[in-house]
Amino acid sequence: MLYSMSNLNRGVHPWFFYLSLSGRPCAPHMKKTRILHRIIENLAADLAVVFNAAKTAHEASIHEENIADNEYGTLSIEASYIAQGQANRAQEIKIALDTYRKLKVKDFLDDSAIRLTAMVTLESDNGPRKTVFLGPHSGGLKIQDNDVEIVVITPDSPLGRALIGKFAGDRVEMRINNASVEFEIIQVC
Repeated sequence: MLYSMSNLNRGVHPWFFYLSLSGRPCAPHMKKTRILHRIIENLAADLAVVFNAAKTAHEASIHEENIADNEYGTLSIEASYIAQGQANRAQEIKIALDTYRKLKVKDFLDDSAIRLTAMVTLESDNGPRKTVFLGPHSGGLKIQDNDVEIVVITPDSPLGRALIGKFAGDRVEMRINNASVEFEIIQVC
């Protein structure tokens, strides 16, 4: 397909037209779809681990050797607390997994306001660039994409709240370890 101005006016955008303030290309849909798949893979793996842990803890809580034979026998009770905690965590992961499976990634240009599914590259004066993906759940999850680490943040996180509605070129200020750090939004995909 040839990309002409008429194609661009109709909304047909080749990936190389998405350039950031840094001049680096951004292939938004392709890259974010890959990131979304990695988030889903990580959550599915986490769910399997937590589900097995809950199952093991439940089995321990009902095992005959763990049943209290006097008032001080608490092994069964402790195992049931662990089983319940693991089951609760499994439910949280399942909700996040279901949400990400239904999530539709949106394409952003540098003149688009940041919102859910935006991938944002930030730079501070005294640190390396950071890339974050604004997702609905699982804040703190780290995804490796080639040589770039992408951290999932949520709109409820301090950084997520600061970024919502901002644009490439804007600056946001955060308090980190009782110090003020200012980030410039370099790229929005």
